[in-house]
Amino acid sequence: MPQLEVPGKDFECILGCVAMFQKYSLLTFRPHLGQATSEVVRHGETRSISTMPPPPTRPGLFLLVLVLLPCLSLANAAETPGCKIRITAKGLELVKQEGLRFVEQELENITIPDLHGKEGQFHYNISNVRVTHLDLPFSDLRFQTKQHLAFDIRNASIALRFRRQILYWFFYDIGSINASAEGVHIHTALELSKDSSGRLKISNSSCSASIARMNAGFSGTLRRVYQFLSTFITTGMRFLLNQQICPVLNHAGLVLLNSVLDTVPVRNPVDDHIGIDYSLLDDPVVTASTMDLAFKGMFFPLREENISLLNAAPEPLLKETERMVYLAVSEFFFDSALFAYFQAGVLNMEISEVPKDLEVLLRASFFGSIVMMNPEVMDAPLLLRLQATSAPRCSIQVSGMSVSVTALFDIFLAPPEQPLVQLSSMTMEARMSARVALRQKALQVQLDLRRFRIYSNQSALESLALIPLQGPLKTLLQLAIMPLINEKTKKGVQIPLPEGMDFMKEVITNHMGYLTIGADLHFSEGLREVIEKYRTPA
Repeated sequence: MPQLEVPGKDFECILGCVAMFQKYSLLTFRPHLGQATSEVVRHGETRSISTMPPPPTRPGLFLLVLVLLPCLSLANAAETPGCKIRITAKGLELVKQEGLRFVEQELENITIPDLHGKEGQFHYNISNVRVTHLDLPFSDLRFQTKQHLAFDIRNASIALRFRRQILYWFFYDIGSINASAEGVHIHTALELSKDSSGRLKISNSSCSASIARMNAGFSGTLRRVYQFLSTFITTGMRFLLNQQICPVLNHAGLVLLNSVLDTVPVRNPVDDHIGIDYSLLDDPVVTASTMDLAFKGMFFPLREENISLLNAAPEPLLKETERMVYLAVSEFFFDSALFAYFQAGVLNMEISEVPKDLEVLLRASFFGSIVMMNPEVMDAPLLLRLQATSAPRCSIQVSGMSVSVTALFDIFLAPPEQPLVQLSSMTMEARMSARVALRQKALQVQLDLRRFRIYSNQSALESLALIPLQGPLKTLLQLAIMPLINEKTKKGVQIPLPEGMDFMKEVITNHMGYLTIGADLHFSEGLREVIEKYRTPA
């Protein structure tokens, strides 16, 4: 019998569908081949009914296939990103300028082995070869569809200086030689991919190099002899130099530049309560002018790191190419942050220092309840407790961004060393406008209370009595609660960019269900500085 091979990641989904099929199926068919009756189990009661001879296809198997097909589709569906980043050709041009300085530093540190041998009666030894000058007049860094990044250097020159030791018959001479490699061409292709942890990595590097010609200048008593041997010596030096260029650049890409990519946050804590998951969902999508990166972009409570949320928000779209870099975040990005804070219990607050005028108003509003209490309790200080009943929700429209929250607003008397005495429990509905800002690599949100409504959970009559409290309680939230919330969001969350690279000149645009931020880039630190800062001691 043929068997269906199912990938491991889809197997749990299929098992769940089979369990659902078995649990909720009201009819269980048990056909017997060649018989005209079948047993039907209906709501636990077994009856025999007359049937036609069973068809070749079993009904139970047919129903199971109908259940499994949507499950397989869900299991293979791509996960919607909550955050995207696009790097354009203009951004790549800035990276090229910094990358060219980095390549120059790497080529200047080329180590060339000594060259020695003999030609007839001539014995020679070339040692202490070092690069004294580089001239890289033509360079290009571009997106390449198959290999993602291609870096070319054309018509470059490399000046060298090395020590010579020559023995010819009985003549022995020591000195130095200045040489230059002309017409140097280097082509390097870097392949970028997502590794097992969801981090962007340079997974492969290919390189080719060629040197058109090698020139050497000689001085000293045996200058004419050296000129006679220059072709032989420069040919050897050209071969050795050409053999060292690509290993140096491959090491720079696969080791050094990957250490810079290691500074990009993937799954890091944001504060003491929540963390952010910036794992890549797929390999980069590269065109001739852009490279797009799709991140999970989900916050999670630190005490529930393995929690997973369904992203039903619209996928953020990036179409622009005018700026160096674009960032797009969806409603899911912000909703997951609000959910993580809700799960962490951060959205539950207590106010024990109630402003005097508000306290007088509250005591007057609930005078009927207070006057019936024990005198020791009547004069106890007030305690206000605010507790979100569900995670707040974010809404991004073309006109702006807002956050809606529903919470219980409880008012207590708090007598010393005695249980709290509840005066009222009301429901609060609030809507806050949200302003997003990007400072260097930190995405910040500033909230401002706009709409506020309270109503009683006990009776409509009490809701009418609460109308005079609407204004004072809204003022209390603006003065006491909102500063605490904004203090938590002031630090912001780091956007997944490497260390030493920051945003500048940001422009924010709202869309239906997501927002985009176009910006330019600048290097606050060079690649070499970042590499040295995070270099692991040997």
